[in-house]
Amino acid sequence: MIDKYINQILQGDCLEIMKNIPDDAVDISFADPPFNLGKKYNGYRDNKEFHAYLGWCRQWIYETVRITKPTGSIFVHNIPKWLTFYANFLNEMAYFKHWIAWDAPTAPMGKSLQPSHYGILYYVKDLKKRKFYEIRYPHKRCRKCGYLLKDYGGKKASLHPFGPLVSDVWSDIHRIKHSKYRDEHPCQLPIHLLERIILMSTDEKDIVLDPFVGTGTTVIAAKRLGRRFIGIDIDEKYVNITKDKLLKESSNSKISDIWLSFYLDKVVTIRDVDWIKLASNFSIPENIKDIDFKKIKVDKYQRSFHHKKEKHLSVYEQKSTNSK
Repeated sequence: MIDKYINQILQGDCLEIMKNIPDDAVDISFADPPFNLGKKYNGYRDNKEFHAYLGWCRQWIYETVRITKPTGSIFVHNIPKWLTFYANFLNEMAYFKHWIAWDAPTAPMGKSLQPSHYGILYYVKDLKKRKFYEIRYPHKRCRKCGYLLKDYGGKKASLHPFGPLVSDVWSDIHRIKHSKYRDEHPCQLPIHLLERIILMSTDEKDIVLDPFVGTGTTVIAAKRLGRRFIGIDIDEKYVNITKDKLLKESSNSKISDIWLSFYLDKVVTIRDVDWIKLASNFSIPENIKDIDFKKIKVDKYQRSFHHKKEKHLSVYEQKSTNSK
């Protein structure tokens, strides 16, 4: 019964569609619902009454958990205000793993602390069966001198060549601020944000569900990483935009046979377990301490391969790589 939904973008009410999907059918669910802040969606009024909004959220959260496999994970993105309520709902039906703080400063809002992060709730269906991979991101460096920003002192010899393990604070991925990179959608996430989530919680050919797919960030990330997907949105315009984008995407975000995440032609997320196979594709200083001032680089062949792939993208596609 699940087969008819695989690799499809479905237009309709996510509650009605998810009710027809069987239990334990998808490997992860990622939801980025409307924030109920009066944002201007194309075909949805983002201003429900407080209790009506929360009642609706409880319903779709229940459905996403129900259709996620015991090995699977549930991710929900929103502002902290709503995530506190979502966590109460999720605590009744799944197991808490992390509140991921995605560093995304906004404008001051008067008599309050300046909002500086979005949250991503990370829950699992079964603590013992959950699927999880540690992930790494590149070392942070000074833009001018190229040295590592973090002082490792006498521990430089133990540095990982690629970079540190990712924590639950993500400050290396930034919001999409420039209008030239945005679609006609008020809530857009960077594709490499979703690629990181997918890499740490799924395997090739796993099924990724997004019940609020918007203009396609989640399903594009899934396709690039060789995963299957199900996308749902109530708005026909957004569904059509997503379908058009997917036609221009390929499952080729990898080096050799290792799936990873690229941004601006640079590798930005890898699985820790894949480094042994990946290392031969990078130029690494003989003295590991030199990582302090020398970046590792993907070899020329691999850079050329990925550049060639990006070169064939149209201008529209390049804009769409950072949209939802």
